[in-house]
Amino acid sequence: MELLKQRILKDGIVKPGGILKVDSFLNHCIDVGLYNEIGKEFRRLFDQNDITKILTIEASGIGIACVTAQYFNVPVVFAKKSISKNLDGDLLVTQVKSFTKGTVYDVIVSKRFLNSSDNVLIIDDFLANGMALQGLIDLCNKSGAQVAGAGIVIEKAFQNGGKIIRDMGIRVESLARIASMDANKVVFED
Repeated sequence: MELLKQRILKDGIVKPGGILKVDSFLNHCIDVGLYNEIGKEFRRLFDQNDITKILTIEASGIGIACVTAQYFNVPVVFAKKSISKNLDGDLLVTQVKSFTKGTVYDVIVSKRFLNSSDNVLIIDDFLANGMALQGLIDLCNKSGAQVAGAGIVIEKAFQNGGKIIRDMGIRVESLARIASMDANKVVFED
């Protein structure tokens, strides 16, 4: 997606440790117009998949998932990273290790919102080592839901997450695939 790539080149900041900071337009301060174009593109890519739910993980994926869901006319379910008093009943739980935070945490979805009748499109902002995506796939598997695929805004193709998920037989569509990056340059795959 050329619009996204140009925005990454213009406003993205590469930080030490393989971190691409896109908080000025994607995951802290949100460019809603860009989100709208992202949602349209995910609809185009997964148009023939009869999606019934969109699944993401809190927090950065929620906005993207919500805008995308408007194009599919389906609800968004987001996996919570902590238990709360209003999360009750039977729960689906899996563990995820965060690349950026370096911590392991439980992610939780109520069984009421994800079940065997669902055909799920997973949406997330980044794919690096694939741990969050594997956790969301595990939640779908535990619920009996089918995974139609994963829509990723930015994939760090130089890390192994995309390969791991694709080797699982999951369709992954990434709008910007980064081949390499350093403090001076971001290079996209063609």
